Amino acid sequence: MARRRRIGDGLATLGGARRELLEAAPGARPRFVALGGVLLSTGGLAVLSMAFAVAMALGVWWPVAVLIGLGWGFVVVNLDRMLLVGMAHDASVGRNIALAIPRLGLALVLGVVIATPLTLQVFHKEIDTEIVTMQAEAADAYRTSLEADARFAGLPELAQQVAVEEQIVATGGAADPALAAVQAEVAAKQTALDQAVASAQQLQARAQCELDGTCGTGEAGTGTAYQSARTAADAAAGAVTAARGALDDARSAAADAEARSLALATSSLATDSAQLERLTAEQDRLQAQFDATNSGSGGILLRLEALDRLSDSNTTLWAAKTMLSLLFLSVEMLPVLVKLLLNFGPPSAYDRLAALRDDGDVEVEELQKQSRLEIAQAQEELLVMAEKERVDRQKEAVLARRRATVAAVVAAQQTAAPAPASAPAEAPGAPGEDPLRALWDTGPIRLARSAARTVRTARRRPGVPA
Repeated sequence: MARRRRIGDGLATLGGARRELLEAAPGARPRFVALGGVLLSTGGLAVLSMAFAVAMALGVWWPVAVLIGLGWGFVVVNLDRMLLVGMAHDASVGRNIALAIPRLGLALVLGVVIATPLTLQVFHKEIDTEIVTMQAEAADAYRTSLEADARFAGLPELAQQVAVEEQIVATGGAADPALAAVQAEVAAKQTALDQAVASAQQLQARAQCELDGTCGTGEAGTGTAYQSARTAADAAAGAVTAARGALDDARSAAADAEARSLALATSSLATDSAQLERLTAEQDRLQAQFDATNSGSGGILLRLEALDRLSDSNTTLWAAKTMLSLLFLSVEMLPVLVKLLLNFGPPSAYDRLAALRDDGDVEVEELQKQSRLEIAQAQEELLVMAEKERVDRQKEAVLARRRATVAAVVAAQQTAAPAPASAPAEAPGAPGEDPLRALWDTGPIRLARSAARTVRTARRRPGVPA
């Protein structure tokens, strides 16, 4: 029971209650205990939210993320408690609203910050699937941009040229497309030779069968028909010889062209292959670098974008996300809303006791202030009186020293030269004036002057022995 009471006291204090007032107004205790519980709830949500956010954004170890979340939860609880404590009961609706608006704004901001990581964590499976799609789209888009990059604009043509040069080298120059006309000429000469050979063979066979009598006129021997057939066969043989010569010339020209093409392809292949390898390696490096960054870019911003894409394409998910965010926002704004609603009602016994206690503290402080002022004034008066007494004592001491000086001067005068009876004694001061008063009023200078005059007068008096 005592433990439960201590826990309740702690929650009430967290909710903004003053324990000495709760003892006098125990009916307010459940309300403040409930407010403290709400603050702990918001703090717990803040701990989970920050732990998820740190794990998603930084990928830290979960115990470290929880420790960071505990620190953030402590900050949120302090902020929420500050919002509650600063809203004392006030009878004015306008002042209550004016106090509540900035607090509700701050609570709204905190609610959004807390609700966002929690919402992302709730839909993390759907978000992970969408992120894979987004990363693939980003990789394809980057690959397309690399292909359109000016640095790699001629890469396909260069690759095709290297392939042609390799084929030319592999075929000894025969695969050069530029030799198509020469090769066509060789093919034409070969065709002409084949036709000439075929025609010569046909004519030779006719001449032979005329000689044998197996065809043509059917008469064997070297008659006119045979002579004609032989002449045609000999002419066809000459055409075959000429065609073969032309074919040899065409083949020789083609061989020379192929040799030149082979030499040119061999010399260009090394340079073009190096260029192709360098550009391909650079393109692959950029693509691999982007893929590495893209695959590890599952942070909060990308997850938010994925969630927005899912929400745009799925109405059910949008509704669920909205309601969940509103739930977290409501939990964060609940303490301020409850405090605002309580302030709109009549003041409770706790509120009246708090006002009385605060007024009493102000009155006590005012009395203490007045007492301190009176004590300080009396002390100053005592200091003034003591200073006056010290000055009077110094004044009397100065007067006593001056009286002693005057007495010494008068005694010296009487000892040195007694004055005649008829001559009146000369006072150190003006006639009818108190010499001590004159000395006090005129200061040490007049005292010195009076003493000098007295000495000079005594020296000038007649009858004084030299």
